Amino acid sequence: MSKGVNIERSHRLDGIGEYYFSRRLREIAEIEAATGRQIIKLAMGSPDLPPAQSVIDRLAKEAQRPDVHKYMSYKGEPILRKAFADWYKRWYGVEFDYNSEVLPLIGSKEGIMHICMTFLNNGDKVLVPNPGYPTYSAAVRLSGGEMLPYALNKETGFLPDFDAIEKGGLEGVKMMIVNYPNMPTGQTPTMELFEKIIAFGAKHNILILHDNPYSFVRNPHPISIMAVDGARDVAMEMNSLSKGHSMAGWRVGVIMGKKEWIDSVLTFKSNMDSGMFYPIQAAADTALSLGEEWFKELNDIYYSREKQGYELLDALGCRYRKGQAGLFIWAEIPDDYEGDSFAFSDEVMDKCDVFITPGAIFGSEGKRYVRITLCCPAELLEKAADKVKANFRK
Repeated sequence: MSKGVNIERSHRLDGIGEYYFSRRLREIAEIEAATGRQIIKLAMGSPDLPPAQSVIDRLAKEAQRPDVHKYMSYKGEPILRKAFADWYKRWYGVEFDYNSEVLPLIGSKEGIMHICMTFLNNGDKVLVPNPGYPTYSAAVRLSGGEMLPYALNKETGFLPDFDAIEKGGLEGVKMMIVNYPNMPTGQTPTMELFEKIIAFGAKHNILILHDNPYSFVRNPHPISIMAVDGARDVAMEMNSLSKGHSMAGWRVGVIMGKKEWIDSVLTFKSNMDSGMFYPIQAAADTALSLGEEWFKELNDIYYSREKQGYELLDALGCRYRKGQAGLFIWAEIPDDYEGDSFAFSDEVMDKCDVFITPGAIFGSEGKRYVRITLCCPAELLEKAADKVKANFRK
């Protein structure tokens, strides 16, 4: 019997572990199977609400056509590129040429990797928020870049401290990733903040990559960094239908930016996929045409859940800021709790059968924080609060 070949995996995966939620949710499933416990999972931000019915109807209608099952354009079909351009003009007041400055994505998560692979060489440094979406650091490392974290904390209002960043040294820095409304902290942006970010990038010859998927969720004033004068020469912005349109599984995102940069990203992207299913692009056109009523109905639901989330966090003894945007609530664990956020999350699950996200998975600045999702019915959040009141730290 022959032995299998001994193949070592690529060193580019060194230091990059399995995505936390993938591993932890598998462990929780094993616990439930072994013990019969039913654990309330308040961790991931996967919207549980459906898209608008008109979006689903458009998908079904277009899928009946005999001519839409072939490969589609690598750069996205005109119907979707124009829909994104019109959407940006309508909601953000920013005009883009849909033929050259708009690149649809199979989810904005892939866009992070595309941009890193397009612009980073080995050793290039990238300013990455701490705390921040773990995919940012993973994409930088996989593309050969070096991650340079910048702190977001309550002392700075969860905003970048540009003086501290400059004092830390900027030699070799090629890119800065920013994300407002911010995940996980829920901090909302202002045009003044965006102006500072663009000025910082222009001053230091740094490409700004702004990730903007939460601007329509629990945020009454959606804005885009691309509305700042001169932004097009400094920044690119990613957006998504996953959150504000409840279409996470559909995988529809976009990069907006100047033609030269879009063309460069397309060079990489066209070697990675073969385009998006046309009926999804057509349905996304319908989603992007939805008006204020859609967002009001969506946010009314999230705001009602927010109240139950506050009750749960109060029962845990956590402190939180009101007015956070996005699909989550970011909260500090009690001052007298001796462990970190991992220990706190484990204790809540062990005692209450409620799983909340330890903030430390987003970076060292999150070690005294936890995050709960609002992507579940208010009744489930209420049930979790009752479990905590009955069983936690008694």
